[in-house]
Amino acid sequence: MKPIEYEGDKSRIYSTAGTGETMAEIMARRFSRRSVLASSTVGAAAALLGAKDASAQSTPVAATPGATPVGTPGATPVAGATFRFSSLALQGGDTPIVPEGYSVVPFLRWGDPLFTDSPAFDPAAQSAASQARQIGYNCDYIGWISLPIGTDSSDNGLLVFNHEYTNPELMFAGYLTANPEYDAADEESPEFLANPTQEIVDTELEAHGLSIVEVKRDESGAWAVVLDSEYNRRISATTPMTLTGPVAGSELAKTTADSTGTEVIGTLNNCAGGTTPWGTVVSGEENFNQYFANLEAIPADSPVRAIHERYGLPDGASDRQWETFHPRFDLAQEPNEPIRFGWGVEIDPFDPTSTPKKRTALGRNKHEGHTSVVSPGGNVVIYSGDDERFEYAYKFVTAGAFDEANREANLDLLDEGTLYVAKFNEDGSGEWLPLIQGEGGLDDAVGFASQADVLVNPRAASDVLGATKMDRPEDFETNPVTRKVYLVCTNNSNRAVEDNPGTDAANPRPENRSGHIIEITETDDDHASTTFEWDIFLLAGDPADESTYFAGFPKDNVSPIASPDNITFDALGNIWISTDGLPNTFEEANDGLFVAVTEGEDRGNLQQFFSGVVGGECSGPVFNPDNTALFASVQHPGEGGRVEDPVTLWPDGEGVTRPTIVLITKDDGGPIGQ
Repeated sequence: MKPIEYEGDKSRIYSTAGTGETMAEIMARRFSRRSVLASSTVGAAAALLGAKDASAQSTPVAATPGATPVGTPGATPVAGATFRFSSLALQGGDTPIVPEGYSVVPFLRWGDPLFTDSPAFDPAAQSAASQARQIGYNCDYIGWISLPIGTDSSDNGLLVFNHEYTNPELMFAGYLTANPEYDAADEESPEFLANPTQEIVDTELEAHGLSIVEVKRDESGAWAVVLDSEYNRRISATTPMTLTGPVAGSELAKTTADSTGTEVIGTLNNCAGGTTPWGTVVSGEENFNQYFANLEAIPADSPVRAIHERYGLPDGASDRQWETFHPRFDLAQEPNEPIRFGWGVEIDPFDPTSTPKKRTALGRNKHEGHTSVVSPGGNVVIYSGDDERFEYAYKFVTAGAFDEANREANLDLLDEGTLYVAKFNEDGSGEWLPLIQGEGGLDDAVGFASQADVLVNPRAASDVLGATKMDRPEDFETNPVTRKVYLVCTNNSNRAVEDNPGTDAANPRPENRSGHIIEITETDDDHASTTFEWDIFLLAGDPADESTYFAGFPKDNVSPIASPDNITFDALGNIWISTDGLPNTFEEANDGLFVAVTEGEDRGNLQQFFSGVVGGECSGPVFNPDNTALFASVQHPGEGGRVEDPVTLWPDGEGVTRPTIVLITKDDGGPIGQ
């Protein structure tokens, strides 16, 4: 989930005007008070750890030949905790690594067949038609839904996974051509220029979106794709979709091709998502801004231009140049088209003929998360982050209640409800501020004449309410055991730099390059509550750095980690954390997967479990119900190279590098991590 850097006047993007009181330096006071408590906790935990039987400790697994150990190893033991394995040291190289006693294999590659008649993958002969019948590119979110529907089977299920974006330079030979005017002394002079064709762009369109794949484990324990499954499906940037909820039919949603403002072609930049209690998937559209061009063609005083500016659409040509081949990506021709992206897209994996729905009541931003939970009152609550520096954390509460006995009654539940934005107070309390037109100053005087206006630009609405600007709020998940909620803030190197917002209670570190995780406890354990308590669970980075914090666990016994991204939970309530950008903190190390204890005497004990591939982030981890299979994505492996000059050829060792979902199992067939 690579952030898109803005060009131009950043004061417009990061302005705090109208946001109410900032919380700069408040955390310094609160954290100093908490440090005393944390020191006591560390001392007690250290004493407990020292009392444990040393014979229960194990030796770290050796690095796979060819991999380069770097940095400080994680703790040798994982003893007495709710997980037990030999922690990894940080690793480089292009061989995925798991602890001794585990196996990791490539399971679903870009270009693998999805149907019995899918063409064989041939990187030298790609086409839109073939890509539409194959697994797409760059998986991010992965969801598991057991089969048959309504069961908790661990041997048979659907994997629903996103294809966030394409790296055409890693897909197509000749996509990048040498720049004849390249000047090595000029930092802004590109060495290569993009050279897309109609066929390349059309293939990229089909490589975006999602795949739905039935998988099954046989009696020997071997997993395979069911190619003749009735559920297998590709959804792409050309799949017809319906806009629903308050924005549907509004003037902002209408285009030349769609005068109704309800029919959208495709989904783009699908990042983290979640499954609903009724067995659908909500996929978040994230960095949609990168696909559009020519913002400068819209008049400077146009409200539409102001909306696009807040979301970082480019003034001139896009890097991808899709506007050259498809007019809908050209703002000079279709100024409203971007407003039809940036939504949570609900997909019914059990009905391959169903039309995906863009649920506008969830709000429009650069979506992450979409985990859902049923409140004590029956309302369904969906948490999501807006993955941009200084943007916000949200939750949506349905107006109606979940009907466990009637699946059909739930299928449009996400069209009505209240969207809230989080405000984190200095004393560890928090408020969910409702984003409702006509309340809290959200009226016509500040550009919100309707609820559709609020939902199209909740960023600006959250500014007005004084919500807390976060350090790239990404995945946002509920712990199924404790019911606590965890918000991942990946990083923000611009925090407290120049005229950008300073530190605050929930974002306590300036130039936050390593990221952190916040733990939220909703009032009365009711996820529909409008108040909460919060705490810092993790301040990532090198444990030797005094600014890091691991929920009070002794820092000489944890693994180094940076840029937390996606999270999931195992059946015991441990948090599993994948990273995106760890090499920016620990050079020559690969992104990977880490696990930490969330409760008890080992709370904060964090260890590295999986190391990925050079150039690739780790994302979308998910377990099957009995925790005997763990699926995770190695997204954009070899990023920084080209087809003609690859950084890696993983996983096949030939042809091109291929983004891949890996399957991790324990050699004895037992639950992973235990």
